[in-house]
Amino acid sequence: MKILLLASAYNGMCQRVHRELVIDGHDVEIELSRRKEDMLRSAFRFRPELIICPYLKYRIPDEIWRQFTCLIVHPGIEGDRGPSSLDWAITDESPDWGVTLLQANEEMDAGDIWGTSAFPMRNVSKASIYRREVIQAAVKLIKAAINDFAGRGFRPRPLDYSSPRVRGRLLPLMNQERRAIDWDSDGCADIVRKINAADSFPGVADSIGSHEVFLYGAVSDTGIEHDQTPGELVACSHGAICRAARDGVVWIRQMKPIDRDSPYPFKLPAEDLTRHLLSDSDFRAGRPEISSRAYREIRVATKSGVAYVDFDFYNGAMNTDQCKRLKKCLEEVHAREDVRVVALMGGSDFWSNGIHLNCIEAARDPARESWLNINAINDVVRQIITMAGKVTVAALRNNAGAGGAIMPLACDRVFIREGVVLNPHYRNMGLYGSEYWTYLLPRRVGRKMAQRLTRECAPLLASEALDIGVADTLASEDWRDYHHELQSYCESLARDRQFSKLVARKDQGLAQDERARPLEEYRQDELVRMKETFDDPESSYHSLRYQFVRKIPLPTKDEAKSRALRTVKKQVPAETTRTNSSRPEVAYEASE
Repeated sequence: MKILLLASAYNGMCQRVHRELVIDGHDVEIELSRRKEDMLRSAFRFRPELIICPYLKYRIPDEIWRQFTCLIVHPGIEGDRGPSSLDWAITDESPDWGVTLLQANEEMDAGDIWGTSAFPMRNVSKASIYRREVIQAAVKLIKAAINDFAGRGFRPRPLDYSSPRVRGRLLPLMNQERRAIDWDSDGCADIVRKINAADSFPGVADSIGSHEVFLYGAVSDTGIEHDQTPGELVACSHGAICRAARDGVVWIRQMKPIDRDSPYPFKLPAEDLTRHLLSDSDFRAGRPEISSRAYREIRVATKSGVAYVDFDFYNGAMNTDQCKRLKKCLEEVHAREDVRVVALMGGSDFWSNGIHLNCIEAARDPARESWLNINAINDVVRQIITMAGKVTVAALRNNAGAGGAIMPLACDRVFIREGVVLNPHYRNMGLYGSEYWTYLLPRRVGRKMAQRLTRECAPLLASEALDIGVADTLASEDWRDYHHELQSYCESLARDRQFSKLVARKDQGLAQDERARPLEEYRQDELVRMKETFDDPESSYHSLRYQFVRKIPLPTKDEAKSRALRTVKKQVPAETTRTNSSRPEVAYEASE
């Protein structure tokens, strides 16, 4: 079937839907421009049988929805309408929520219903629910709708607010007045819920000292005693700041200045931005470092000879300090005699997205910080590759991009969750790439496929990763089932009677590779190219990074062409055949 995707950005939802439809054999094109003339041109040139809008923030032109069947993914239960669907669901503490697939008409979110899917709500951020529950439900609804549409006998039902099954309602855009934190009266749970409902966009407007900021990534902590006034800075730890609440403290992981003219008009680790904004004396008013059980980016849990290493970095970005701490953790795990298998879990929302472009952009010398960051993440990768005497497992339960999609390949086994999307390439940010990719990727998929993956910059769905050798095992998409399967898999490795032979073969293989070409040579060849790019102020990397962290759309070639990603066969990633007015967002997606 010929299917046109209309989307506001090539985000995680759009990538997943795109690759799923390709695998199912559909002829798919994508239009990302919000300009009416671009959408009309794409629709009437391609003349799709069906138009699907997986992530659309603007209205479809009347000329399109009147001519073509247009199905829109809405992240809300049947009857829910408005732009702040998940925000209100979290704020109102809804026990369950859902996704609705509806047909476009003259009234926003009020078209005929093609399908709905419900799920229980978790006490997490809006972005986390979107990436896990919403995307999973949306894919199932879209596939079912395509089958219904092909059958020609299906008739969608009209939205009927008199029906007892319709619980949703029209709600307004949630404004900052509704989101505001009252530090004197709100408890930890209230504060976290408000920030969760605004994460990762737009954030909760607040202030640090005299500076107005948006808050993101909240974690409550009742294990820290303090005598500060609610709202005051208590401490900082690993990039986060700790603020007093009336019944405990709340850790804030990320902040962004509200002032668009700020030197740092983008998200940064809250501690870093606080240091930029406050004087040394004001910053020292809080204790500089404290230990927290509630807020730890890196955690290790050990069971039955398996060490599960979580590194939950906000949006998957890994700055220099985070890489150094992760490497130290892995060294300590490697030294433990009670551990046979090391499972690298990544974070709860992303496995990893590589180096931290926002921290690099905020540095006094971005070129130098780029160099420090890439070397620090390379050290992590080398630590994984050379972890002798252990079996390492990359538990790819979430999306990964750029160097963060290469790092799992340093492990002996890659255990991937169905539906995960990988972007193992760097060119969209003007980089050659490092993380030993010239060793790790060809070792997995062969030199020709490695070149194709890194040159064409197409996303790779989990099933495709399995087909070409990027992954070894494809596990259930259900979150609980995946972890049960992972635990069983890792523990079976740890108690395998042939474990000694397994690690011996692994260590011998690495030694053989070293004799053929030392790891250091791969690293140095990659870094020579990276340093040339970092040190060149005219390189595209610096302008692309600047535009990416500030969310500035790149201009098109002639402001008239649209982007269309034409599909190819299932076994091979899609090629990018045209470009449009949206910046490249494939490898470095920071949020939905």
